[in-house]
Amino acid sequence: MSLVRQDILAQRLLDFTVRIITVVNALPKTPVGKHLAAQLLQSGTSPGSNYEEACGAESKPDFVHKMGIVLKELKESVFWLRVIVRSELLPLKRVEPLIRETQELCAIIAKSIKTARRNFQ
Repeated sequence: MSLVRQDILAQRLLDFTVRIITVVNALPKTPVGKHLAAQLLQSGTSPGSNYEEACGAESKPDFVHKMGIVLKELKESVFWLRVIVRSELLPLKRVEPLIRETQELCAIIAKSIKTARRNFQ
């Protein structure tokens, strides 16, 4: 991956993290809201840091592994965002753009993993 693409992706993941924090802060302070907030905060704030770790990977297999973690956490975040909408804790209008961005990030990361696996063999 080129340095320019890395920088753009790193910035998108940073923006994603900030948007997750904003959604978490908007959730109701009910037991369910707090539980979902904790789950989303955990999965939604780790992709950026795991991506930074992947960029500094010690080996090609380490890079693929760390990018796999990024993808896993993004997919989990989509799940929690859908739960929030389905349970009507926040309106779809508020969360849908973040769901779309998460899906786009998943596609980018999945493609990067596929390319890395192909190039590393």
